[in-house]
Amino acid sequence: MSFQAPIFLLALAVIPLALAALALARRRPARYVVRFPAMATLASVVPRSARWRRLVPPTLLCLALAGLAVALARPETTVAVAVEQASVVLVTDTSGSMNATDVDPSRLAAAKAAAGRFLDRVPDELRVGLVAFSDSPHTALRPTEDRAPVEAAIDGLAAEGGTATGDALASALRALGDRNGDSPPAAIVLLSDGATKTGRDPAEVAREAATAGVPVYTVALGTADGQVEANGQVLPVPPDPEALRQIAQLSGGASFAAEDAGALDEVYERLGSQIGTREERREISAGFAAAGLLLLGGAMAASLRWRGRVP
Repeated sequence: MSFQAPIFLLALAVIPLALAALALARRRPARYVVRFPAMATLASVVPRSARWRRLVPPTLLCLALAGLAVALARPETTVAVAVEQASVVLVTDTSGSMNATDVDPSRLAAAKAAAGRFLDRVPDELRVGLVAFSDSPHTALRPTEDRAPVEAAIDGLAAEGGTATGDALASALRALGDRNGDSPPAAIVLLSDGATKTGRDPAEVAREAATAGVPVYTVALGTADGQVEANGQVLPVPPDPEALRQIAQLSGGASFAAEDAGALDEVYERLGSQIGTREERREISAGFAAAGLLLLGGAMAASLRWRGRVP
């Protein structure tokens, strides 16, 4: 939290001064003393007031003064607000290695489930597209606010073939259309588990994405022990997080690693908050002012109720 007019915070110094003045006033003997010979008898029959009641009004008053002083300083904080007409393209690897079951029930099944939950969590204003690829991109949907065709395409994905990451990223850039300085925000989310086997160099496409102002967020899915069976042979298919990290770095995005389905959900949730929102400074003076006035009213009510006067 920061303040637009921090000079008003100096008013907080009034609070300890007021408390010190109150303490001195309570210790000072009364100016006029009335002698009453039966004071001891009277004190035994008059109910004693709880000590905490004497503390409540000045405490509420000090809190009220603090709230009003902070309100005058015009505090502001950073909040996440939805980005209207932002676009994101989900680029999903459907190569044969995505059949590995080191992520339950399989890498591709976990990715599809997490992608569906991602679509449910991001703001409705976010336009979402999809590119699925193996040896080449075979599914390409332009970003749209209609989630139904994207969800249907994700549900129909199956894993087979090689890995053409560079071609898939280029297809995602084309799906986002021509971009300039006035274009709405856009991003690509690449989920893959292996190194590029064919097609364009993904590093080259990542640089193109950076030039277009489209960061690529990469997610490496799987564990080092991942295996698939092909033609009667068991083949190791460890993920290649370093290659994906390079793509993210060159494009201005961020890289994540998800070794299980639960971690993948967390990654998608973080991505949704980064892509579907932007940080914005908001002034919150009204909240502090309202709290200060409520506390001031409480201090006055408590003092009148228990002491018969305002603080």
